[in-house]
Amino acid sequence: MMSWALCIWVSLLVTSFTTWVYKWRNPKCSGKLPPGSMGLPLLGETISYFKPNTTSDIQPFIKDRIKKYGPIFKTSIVGIPVIVATDPDFSYFVLNQEGQCFKNWYPDTFTKIFGNQNLATLHGFVYKYLKHMILSLFGHESRKKMLPEIEENVCNKLELWSTQNSTELKDSTASLILDLTAKKLMGLNPGKSSENLRDCFASFVDGLISFPINIPGTAYHKCLEGRERAMKMLRDMLQERRENPRENPSDFFDYVIEELKKEGSLLTEEIALDLMFVLIFASFETTSYSLTLAIKFLSDNPLILERLTEEHEAILRNREDANSGLTWKEYKSMTYTFQFINETARLANLAPGIFRKALIDTQYDGYLIPAGWTVVVCPPAIHLNPDIYEDPLVFDPSRWEGSKYTNASKTFMAFGGGMRFCIGTDFSKLQMAVFLHSLVTKYRWEEISGGNICRSPGLQFPNGYHVKLEKKEI
Repeated sequence: MMSWALCIWVSLLVTSFTTWVYKWRNPKCSGKLPPGSMGLPLLGETISYFKPNTTSDIQPFIKDRIKKYGPIFKTSIVGIPVIVATDPDFSYFVLNQEGQCFKNWYPDTFTKIFGNQNLATLHGFVYKYLKHMILSLFGHESRKKMLPEIEENVCNKLELWSTQNSTELKDSTASLILDLTAKKLMGLNPGKSSENLRDCFASFVDGLISFPINIPGTAYHKCLEGRERAMKMLRDMLQERRENPRENPSDFFDYVIEELKKEGSLLTEEIALDLMFVLIFASFETTSYSLTLAIKFLSDNPLILERLTEEHEAILRNREDANSGLTWKEYKSMTYTFQFINETARLANLAPGIFRKALIDTQYDGYLIPAGWTVVVCPPAIHLNPDIYEDPLVFDPSRWEGSKYTNASKTFMAFGGGMRFCIGTDFSKLQMAVFLHSLVTKYRWEEISGGNICRSPGLQFPNGYHVKLEKKEI
């Protein structure tokens, strides 16, 4: 009797388990889902997705599934049902349907890292309000006024690096950009405070794209710890400014304090600090990666370096006083430089994925994207697609000659797209252009060590790249 009961119990258990696995691998919906695999129950294909990419090509997880299923496929990552978009038309459709078919969304692990009130999680009027506030700091007129200060800072840093036996470019350029950003946001002059802030972000960045297990010793845990330290510094700085207000307000902290005083203001201290955190990260980390890769590309491509140098030396020759500073007109004339920056951004692929969530059941090309499912737009798969870019792994700024799309298009999403297009794009391009101008006109360099490029998954980390800078004889 006992054996029969046990057999029945085991049969029910196996049947229940088999049914559960079947339902997991074949989600119920009212239409045809894109092809793909949901992987193991609960875990999905998470381990494969987070596997580091040691090549310069598209992440193997994405590339293999494009071959098998096509440019739109389903999967599951950390238990979340996902549609991956590597098709430019579908990607463009998703990014431009925010508030209608899709909303901006990121996993809980992301909000823990960047804050519950960070810019990516806010919607509607609040998002537009913050966007306007940021543009008032980094808009066209503000950038024009910042140009001399940026050039002075760049020249001072390059002068310092030229006195060193070697310079590790990733950390050095990050320090340069942080000094510029911290002064604009917090009125923080270069020194111990900015160094401490940079140290807080170091461990944060190391765990940014990592398996989300919050256990001491893991990269993700170190990432959260780095955020806590950085947020404490920012909170203390804001409190100190509140207690000791300045007579002539000029930076973001001053703006925040004035806004917090207003009755009915949309701005809260939590939103302000999360915004500050994201702005610092987005400005100095992404720009420093791009600058490091830019110098690596110049070192590997002497003909491109020669053409870039010619453009900037022509700017000096056309001046009445060759030693005068860059003007806004000169900056806007840097045609080849902007092509160079775009090509660097295309190959840098700093955004491995752009997340959206379906608000309603949405039909596209015969497939159903169910309400509640996540859609991940994958810019690297578009930027490295040989059907879109000839020889996509080759660094070739001239491919941008005559292009009308210098910031965003269906086939170029280095700075995002839709209404969430990166607000700091033009500020970042300004910093890169000024840096390149001073570098190629005043210095030559040689590689001391080539460093390594680690992509995980899709984000490039150029570490250990050392150069020796030497002043040109003029």
